[in-house]
Amino acid sequence: MAIKLINLGFNNVIVSERIVAVLNSQSLPSKRLREEAIRKNKLVDATNGRKTRTILVTDSDHIVLSSLQPETVIQRIKEDKEK
Repeated sequence: MAIKLINLGFNNVIVSERIVAVLNSQSLPSKRLREEAIRKNKLVDATNGRKTRTILVTDSDHIVLSSLQPETVIQRIKEDKEK
């Protein structure tokens, strides 16, 4: 079985099978998740200094920040599953 990677922009990728949730970064629960990940040292920032638009939750409880729109990330996951 091949590992399927999702491009998060700026040469950052994530293993698609590890993604549990794709969240909009502007909601209050998302902001709480980010703060909790910082405290637990489980935050991965893949924004390259850009505005965070999407928060990805992994099965290892890591929180990944992306500057892509949530719709873009979801579309890339769907395209990956169709392959």
